[in-house]
Amino acid sequence: MKPQPAPSEFDLIRHYMAADTAQRSDVTLGIGDDCALLDIPAGQQLAVSMDTLVAGRHFIPTVDPITLGHKALAVNLSDLAAMGATPAWATLSLTLPAADTAWQTWLGQFMVGFRALAQHYQVQLVGGDTTRGPLSITVQVHGFVPQGQALRRDTAVVGDQIYVSGTLGDAGLALLHQKGQNILTETVYTLVAERLNRPTPRIALGQALRSLANAAIDISDGLGADISHLCTASGVGAQLQAQQLPLTPAVQTYIDQTADWALPVTTGDDYELVFTLPRAHQHLVLQAARSVAVPIHCIGHITAEPELQIQLPDGSIQPLGAGYDHFNGTL
Repeated sequence: MKPQPAPSEFDLIRHYMAADTAQRSDVTLGIGDDCALLDIPAGQQLAVSMDTLVAGRHFIPTVDPITLGHKALAVNLSDLAAMGATPAWATLSLTLPAADTAWQTWLGQFMVGFRALAQHYQVQLVGGDTTRGPLSITVQVHGFVPQGQALRRDTAVVGDQIYVSGTLGDAGLALLHQKGQNILTETVYTLVAERLNRPTPRIALGQALRSLANAAIDISDGLGADISHLCTASGVGAQLQAQQLPLTPAVQTYIDQTADWALPVTTGDDYELVFTLPRAHQHLVLQAARSVAVPIHCIGHITAEPELQIQLPDGSIQPLGAGYDHFNGTL
């Protein structure tokens, strides 16, 4: 009996990617032609972002593919959240080492995770590509934001308070455990690994911030690195207070044992929002955060001097550390 030939690129697309994610009325033509045909609603601007995840650099090759499918879309939706946009469409390009039975199973599971998150945010997959090569994943997302209301990173104002959503450092702690550099109990590792592998894009919070925040960015490469991007774009500086950083008990315990404040400042994969706003908006932003059930904390303020600093609990002031570098960093 002759072995069955491996499926073609188009077989994979038809069988795995053309399955429904969400069906939107603004998609005139989706997967199946040379281009998708998409309608942008009147009065809206189109927000577009794209990220590539490479095995061995952005994720461990043996990670659960369902989890990876979730994360591949979530990290892109986080960019839309940082601009206050509402998700609409996505494209997906995959490079797979092979198209044999094992990799078909992997792809089917990957799409389970991808599709579940897409359904949750009513995102329709409208195109993409597959090819053979080292495992990598590229997702492009498109969303809508009312004309002139997008949050940006170049509009922070001296005197603004700096806020962050959620908690910091859990993903970095999970990576330390995976490297054998800080061994956690199974219960604690399960909790922090969930933050690393299945981040929650703060879509509703980003939308709530459109009329309140002056500037915003999501934390992908680390708090210090991404605040640096925001401050550089705005021509300002920042001073943070270490004791005001929101930390889970697991991260706080790690810091108590090691005095390593770099963990919540320099490690990436938090996918929380950092944003600045006038002090006069403090009460309003706390109300907005409660309305979308996302905790936020004030962690510092914007300064006129371009320095980026953090005050440690002992009163000493240190420069903010660098974050993850996609060309020099490793898992």
